[in-house]
Amino acid sequence: MTNKKEDKSSWAIGGGVLLGIGVGFFFLKSSPAMAFVGSILAGLGIGLIISSIISSRKS
Repeated sequence: MTNKKEDKSSWAIGGGVLLGIGVGFFFLKSSPAMAFVGSILAGLGIGLIISSIISSRKS
């Protein structure tokens, strides 16, 4: 079992959200509301998928 300090799989969620915000800034001129929120949600989804893959490989 991994220690809470050693478990870095939760970092993928925050990283995915930050990635989504960064991608959303590129679409800010074309469609401000829909593309920005969609990019954040896509980044959150990717971060959740990556964190579940990382945590399943450790156990």
